[in-house]
Amino acid sequence: MALRIKKAAAKTRQPHTFLLANTYEVTIRKRAGNRNIRLSVKADGSINVTIPTWAGYYAGRDFAESKLDWIRSQIPERTVLKDGQIIGKFHHLALAPTHGLSKPRSLVTTTTLTVRYPFDWSADDQRIQDIAAAACIRALRLQAEQLLPPRLADLAQKHGFSYNGVQIKRLKGRWGSCDQHQHIVLNLFLMQLPWECIDYVLLHELTHTRIMQHGEPFWSKMQGVVPDLARIRKIMRTHQPVLR
Repeated sequence: MALRIKKAAAKTRQPHTFLLANTYEVTIRKRAGNRNIRLSVKADGSINVTIPTWAGYYAGRDFAESKLDWIRSQIPERTVLKDGQIIGKFHHLALAPTHGLSKPRSLVTTTTLTVRYPFDWSADDQRIQDIAAAACIRALRLQAEQLLPPRLADLAQKHGFSYNGVQIKRLKGRWGSCDQHQHIVLNLFLMQLPWECIDYVLLHELTHTRIMQHGEPFWSKMQGVVPDLARIRKIMRTHQPVLR
């Protein structure tokens, strides 16, 4: 959403952060070329307002406050991790109340991740959930580093693509990327998707090794390697790169 505002004196471009309704942290940034105020809520729940360089931060704050109801509707529900939950493709989460502990501790092995916590604490305590979430990220990274590079190599060989390297990262707003040097980055959260969706993302980035822009030639090439393209793209719109 956007709101045109009157021109004001230029100020510093350092980000400004404030607490909206004593609950939501909002970051306001000045961006060259912006003529409007823009508000976004990312998949991880972070709230960002971008304003023209000549606008005052008060304008971004006022705009965010005026859109409080919309922001609340966009904030994703808190993820509560449960004992026995499957994480990615082959890890299982164990939340274990344990006598003699003063704080939560986690251990990630080949197929399990265990979070032990003080016996008299509740498993949905935010301190336990934070430790569990961090352990889940480590597990997803292990899976991604083990499974995604060989899968990418197999798909590249099958469809005649080539690339110059692959890296696993935790990305906030996208599933992967490919730069002009044909270096591919893949999101560790891919391990939470069905394999047909994972293959779609890998083929998407492989196609970028030949065609960088999302124009008709790109989607025509994608159709050739993903025959069920429309259905898969529809499924992808139901997923976000966040821990779930």
